[in-house]
Amino acid sequence: MTPEQLNAQHLTQRELAKRWNKAVSTIERYRSDGKGPRYLKIGGKCLYRLEDILEYEHNCLYDSPFAKAELEVAA
Repeated sequence: MTPEQLNAQHLTQRELAKRWNKAVSTIERYRSDGKGPRYLKIGGKCLYRLEDILEYEHNCLYDSPFAKAELEVAA
């Protein structure tokens, strides 16, 4: 396992709900509907990797109602 994998940050659905100012039930619905960021399910607990949350947020970014934002991804 790489040092990056060992230092990966994970958010619970409650923490993600707080980050997005949503109800926990909304986060649960996103997951059951196949929407939202990728998640891990370990021992019955759902966790979201910060890198997946950031990627999802990036993909949801718009410049206007008609145009997705054109952003360069830092390598």
